[in-house]
Amino acid sequence: MAYADQKMSGGKIVAIVIVALIHAALGYAFVTGLAYQYVKKAQEKLNTFDVEEPPPPPPDEPPPPPPPDQQMQPPPVVSPPPIVRNPNPPPVTINTVPTPPPVYIPTPIAAPPAPPAPPPAPPAPPRVAVKVSPRSNPGNWFSNDDYPPAARRAEAQGRVSVALTIDTNGRVSDCRVTSSSGNQDLDNATCSLAKRRGRFSPAKDPNGNAIESTYPLPGVRWKLEN
Repeated sequence: MAYADQKMSGGKIVAIVIVALIHAALGYAFVTGLAYQYVKKAQEKLNTFDVEEPPPPPPDEPPPPPPPDQQMQPPPVVSPPPIVRNPNPPPVTINTVPTPPPVYIPTPIAAPPAPPAPPPAPPAPPRVAVKVSPRSNPGNWFSNDDYPPAARRAEAQGRVSVALTIDTNGRVSDCRVTSSSGNQDLDNATCSLAKRRGRFSPAKDPNGNAIESTYPLPGVRWKLEN
């Protein structure tokens, strides 16, 4: 490259830089001037705007006084209308309701009571291997000397049959009249003498043990002497 070309290139660069600075200065002046005018106009508007104060509130008015108490007036007295009586009142009709007859409710019949249970069967009598027997003649247990005085005065006579219960010792423990003479004194004397004088050999079972038994006394005849 020639020296002239190098000189020309350096001059161009300087010229460009100068032009750029001029443009920058002009732009700054332009911007600054516009801003100043805008601020000035805004200040003028603020200076010319009038602000009115709001009017003061009205003073508080006191509430109206309460109305005076009014006396209650009594209601007017209204007289009742006169009662007009009918001289010929209609007859009073009474409707009677028939009373229904009572409902018959049959009384339930109670079931008959159950029959009483039969008494338990008596125990079977023990087997007798040896029968009871009197040790002496029963006819000797009774004599005319034993005749009851009351029966003698009544001239009572008769035949008495009894059943004697003989215990294991051979003595008469009980006496039951099976056929009466018709006189209570003769019946009682027969049992009393049999208990007092009767002696027996007791009955025995197959093992030879003495057992209780019954001995029938067919008849004791009571007869007065002439």
